[in-house]
Amino acid sequence: MLAALLYGKEDLRLEQVVEPTPAAGEVVIQVGVATTCGTDLKVWRRGGHAKMLALPTLFGHEAAGQIVAVGADVTYWQLGDRVVANNSAPCMECFFCQHQEYSLCPNLTWNNGTFAEYLKIPAPIVKHNLLRVPDELPWELAAMTEPLACVLHGVARSHIKPKDRVVVLGDGAIGLMFVAALADTAEVLLWGGNDHRLEIGKKLGATEIFNYHQIPNIPSVVKELTQGWGADVVIEATGVPSVWETAIACARPGATVNLFGGCPRDTTITVNTEQLHYSELTLKGVFHNTPEYVRAALALIASRKIPFELLISEKRSLKDLEQVFFDMKARKVIKVAINP
Repeated sequence: MLAALLYGKEDLRLEQVVEPTPAAGEVVIQVGVATTCGTDLKVWRRGGHAKMLALPTLFGHEAAGQIVAVGADVTYWQLGDRVVANNSAPCMECFFCQHQEYSLCPNLTWNNGTFAEYLKIPAPIVKHNLLRVPDELPWELAAMTEPLACVLHGVARSHIKPKDRVVVLGDGAIGLMFVAALADTAEVLLWGGNDHRLEIGKKLGATEIFNYHQIPNIPSVVKELTQGWGADVVIEATGVPSVWETAIACARPGATVNLFGGCPRDTTITVNTEQLHYSELTLKGVFHNTPEYVRAALALIASRKIPFELLISEKRSLKDLEQVFFDMKARKVIKVAINP
């Protein structure tokens, strides 16, 4: 089969590899659509990911498709079932899993390789994070279950109250998903660098949108809009260390700052200890998702209450994948639906 393999920084190759066969507890799906993700872009640009993969590796982690093979001991799933698989599953046995902190599980089973014709789903994911896709739901929407699950986990960890003023920093797919998830609850101020993406944020429910190229002093504007105090909650969705510092500067006393975007390995930021202490700030790093939010994400997508299709900029062939990543790097597209 044709599959994409990552070899290093911006070194993505399409190769013919052996079609996967399922072992006990596993299934194989024929990929209907794989969607690109900001995490994929970061991994492609940085040449790896400390937690999720080792090079060279099959690449991609968002996809939905149809089961074409089942391994021994698989009884719940059948050939032809339409499914979406999360890219991980917790062990359910370790200290963190026993405390229901599943995203912190040190034994997470990871799965990559969605940019391919077929994808094998490991047994732990089949058991805990493989979900049935409604017949009427398009593949490209179902494929977005994983990133939305991460966002819903981030929303829950931010403890947002009705009418809170929330600043979202970043107009990528994740930042826009935060806007969509929060629009019915909070007043969302979205900051980004692309007018087209900001307009999509407006359609998804952002109260106000701002282009930081035109208004570079973000904290001062946030304070002007909040009677001089700052935002109740700030969500950083870029993975840039300087933006982490900007997020903290936008927070009012007593605020929660969700440092959601993953920065490059071994980077650091500077925090004003006086502000952190006397303003009683809560700084949170939030990572990945849990089985609860995987299910909540698919349910929200399937409800069609939110037009998540606005995030799909294009539909392209697997053979176009390398160019797609250069287009993502140039911020020409948000998410692209890849048809194997």
